[in-house]
This record gives sequence, C-alpha cells and structure tokens, in this order.
Amino acid sequence: MLSALITAALAALAAPPTGLATIHYGAPPPNFAIPAPRGTRYLRDLRGKVVVIDFWATWCHVCTEEMDDFVRAQQQFGDRVAVVMISDEDPGVASGYFHARKIGLPLVEDSVDAIFRLYSIAKVPDTVVLTPDGSVSYVSVGGLSMSELDQAIERAQAAPAATSG
Repeated sequence: MLSALITAALAALAAPPTGLATIHYGAPPPNFAIPAPRGTRYLRDLRGKVVVIDFWATWCHVCTEEMDDFVRAQQQFGDRVAVVMISDEDPGVASGYFHARKIGLPLVEDSVDAIFRLYSIAKVPDTVVLTPDGSVSYVSVGGLSMSELDQAIERAQAAPAATSG
C-alpha cells in the first residue's frame, strides 16, 4: 500500500501540469458531496466508471453551449460514465436553469466556492475527466468540443486500473 502511494505521488510530481494548481494527472482529485434524489453521494462513490466533472455558470456563453455535449455524452456512454456539473452561482440559479431546460445531469450548487477552491478553478468552463479508478486523466481549462470530450472519455475508459503494491 505504501509503495503504491509513493508511486502515485511521484507520478503526480512528474506529470505535466493540468492548468489547475491543485489537480494532478494520475492522482485522485479532492472528494466532494453530490446531492442525489435518494441522499447524498460522494465523488469517491463513483469509482468504477469514468467521471466527467464540469465547472460552469449560466452566464457563461461557452458553458451553456457545451451543456448539450455533456447531456449527449451521458446518453451516449450510459452507466459507464457519470457526468457531474458544478456551478458557484447563488442557490437556485443553476438548478433553475436545469429545470427550465429539462437537464437531468447531477448538479452541485457550490455557492460558497468550496469545491471551486479545492480544484483551483479561477474561471469557467473547466472540465476534469477521471478514470474508473478515480484518477485524473484529462483536464480542459476553457471550452472543449464534443469530439474532445468523447476522446477524453474513451481514453479514460481504456486506462489501465491502478494496482496496489
């Protein structure tokens, strides 16, 4: 176990920067709560599937243009992928946007910027993709295309599982 932690730490130090100061390739990002209809889940609970975390805002034109891509990705990849959207706007703003547009993606309203600070998000949009073992495999600082999103998800699905030593 200790050797696996040391290996992961060394890999994170040697990995190229992600563009987000606190997020490192090959390492798990900070955990956070995800409200769900049947109680709170946590990011760590989603291990076993690719996770796409998108930081966005309703006032961000690029963010709202990308929204259809995240909805399509969830539909296309089904249960193999979990898409989680995070907004730091006032309570009810992002959920109202989702409700008005009938968007069924999980939404975290981070009005106190706790998760934004944990992930060192300075401006939106930013997207982080995790492999099924929970480690960061892709980061997009700024907008991304549907093709880039698909490729990031497919690479994350194909990533070898981490081993403990």
